[in-house]
Formats: sequence, structure tokens, C-alpha cells
Amino acid sequence: MILLITVVILIAAVVMAFFILIQAPKGGGLTGNFGSLSTQVMGVKQSTNVMEKGTWATMAIIAALSIISVMFIDKAPRATKQAAPTQQQSQQPATGAPAAPASPAPAAQ
Repeated sequence: MILLITVVILIAAVVMAFFILIQAPKGGGLTGNFGSLSTQVMGVKQSTNVMEKGTWATMAIIAALSIISVMFIDKAPRATKQAAPTQQQSQQPATGAPAAPASPAPAAQ
């Protein structure tokens, strides 16, 4: 599910970049703010065209999907390495003689 959400976020980011790049510039940047007094808010004229609405809509989609994607992240860490099986050491004497097999003691009658 996280893969699907990631793909949709990437597509929405490309669409948002498209909306941003084809918009006409609305101000003179920082020089417009400091050079003269204008009726603009932070250098951007408040317009209600389709491109601006599309930019805001895709931004909202990306934000919502980013928040939703957190619900699908696995909380438990995945084990990438399996534990190596423990090797049992033989308990042979150091003299090289074979160890006697352990057998249960005979029951007293």
C-alpha cells in the first residue's frame, strides 16, 4: 500500500511542478517589494485562475497523502539477518581419547 501512495505522491508532484512552471509571473520578486509600494501581498497578486487553484489542490493532495502514508509504515523492525545456529561443542578430553557416551545410571532395586 505504501508503494501505491508513494507513486501517487510522485505523480502529484509532477503535476504540481507543471502548474507552477506554466503560470505567468505575478510580481517583480524582491525588487518589486522593496522598490515601490504596491497592492500585492508578499509579491504575489491574489488571482483566482485555474493554475493557482490547481497548484493549491495538488499541494493539498501531496500533504494529505504524506500524512496518510505514515499509517502504513511497519512499526516492527524487520530482521535482515537470520540468527546463526549455535554450534554445540563436543566435550572431549584434551588427551585425544574419545569421550564415553553418557548413559543414565541404572536404577537401584
